[in-house]
Amino acid sequence: MRRLRWDFPEREIPKRPYRDSAIFYAVLAVLVVVLAVATGGGVVRAIVFAAVAFVLATAFSWWRWRTRLRRQADEQQ
Repeated sequence: MRRLRWDFPEREIPKRPYRDSAIFYAVLAVLVVVLAVATGGGVVRAIVFAAVAFVLATAFSWWRWRTRLRRQADEQQ
């Protein structure tokens, strides 16, 4: 029987991972607000949701980058 491999090769770390993550999630947050405006939904609720999602996603992303960068620095020593 063949075993499935769930390991993915690690991708190259971007030059500015923290900034790139913040920009990506900011664009997604703006997209949520634009969709709410375009569909006539609750704009204030969309802004609050987008802001909370931006903060949580960015914080998680930065935590993961910090962990990965520390692990990489430990491996190089």
